Amino acid sequence: MPTRIPFKALALVACLSAGLATPPAALAGPPATATPGATATTAPPKVLLVVSSEGRRDDKGELTRPGFEMDEFAQAWLVLRANGVQVEVASPTGGAVVADRYNRDDDTIQALQRDPEAQAALAATRRTQDVPVGAHAAILLIGGKGAMFDLPRDAALARLMGAHHKRGGVLAAVCHGPAALLAVQGPEGRPLVQGRRLTGFTDEEETVFGKKWAKSYPFWIEQRARELGAQWEEAALMMPKLVVDDRLITGQNPFSTPLVAEAVLRALGRTPLPRAAFREEASLQLVQQWLAGERAGAQALLASEPGRYKADLIAMLGHYQHGAASDEAGRRQAVAVMELAAPHFQHPQFRLLLAKAQAGLGAQQRARELLALVAAEGHTDTRARDEARAMLARQPG
Repeated sequence: MPTRIPFKALALVACLSAGLATPPAALAGPPATATPGATATTAPPKVLLVVSSEGRRDDKGELTRPGFEMDEFAQAWLVLRANGVQVEVASPTGGAVVADRYNRDDDTIQALQRDPEAQAALAATRRTQDVPVGAHAAILLIGGKGAMFDLPRDAALARLMGAHHKRGGVLAAVCHGPAALLAVQGPEGRPLVQGRRLTGFTDEEETVFGKKWAKSYPFWIEQRARELGAQWEEAALMMPKLVVDDRLITGQNPFSTPLVAEAVLRALGRTPLPRAAFREEASLQLVQQWLAGERAGAQALLASEPGRYKADLIAMLGHYQHGAASDEAGRRQAVAVMELAAPHFQHPQFRLLLAKAQAGLGAQQRARELLALVAAEGHTDTRARDEARAMLARQPG
């Protein structure tokens, strides 16, 4: 298991920054005009977003049961509505739904909070059993830990998706959303996913991030999907991954949500409009550019527009990938990701972790440089400073 960092973390990977860039104008809300290309007799397509009803809070506002992933919902809603698509929201029990913890300062969350239509939809979701077959061109299942509990056991949802797909509709799911696809029957009573290409939250990601709830899931998605005969595909830990198998569209984790939403648009015969990438999305794109060998360009972008990216997200992504790596090549790649963020994320605990990772790879000089920074800085983390000084005293040379 990777070393746990003793400072505040977000829902998936730690994220400490408080100052966020102003969301681009393209995210300010749904378009006020009709869909490009639509006519008075051709209404834009409808997409049904399905979220978990599992979430509960106590009198103090603390989660007692896990809910849906607000970040995924926000990204899917914003992409679809910016392209003029009608969006409706359903859940197993209907009514108001509770989300897992999320950062209210994120660009996508702020944009969603400014959208009264989105807020109204989440406050009064439709019951899945009340959704008629054929009312939507696509159904998109939103993830979140709650989705592991109620979506797979929602018989009405399984029937709806089976009939919807049989009629030629598009089925999509992201992160933990694919859990519900595993309950859907396809032709001749076989599992819909049998023989189909599929992705979702991986066993590796559950091992690293499952924490409280994963041990009580009825199953883990990857394992069950393989048992049902799906052709499982995945990217590295918490990297974006989109799989399109005809009218079955799946995304691996929350960072895959924009890819899934735009794939749904393409499956409906629409070309996604150009847009500014969300901050998390742009950050992961920067990592992909860095790992592809375009390091000078990635460094220049991060240095010139630091507010456009989440250096803390990049740092923690590298940290967790390092902890999960099974060989030296994987550890070196993870450390490279950490180094991309290092000039812009100067938290002493992160520098200490990076120093340990570099020392483990034999990069003693770089390790000493990082330890010296932690040992000398006038920060309040005396534990990190003391540990860095002790490590420096043990360093050779």
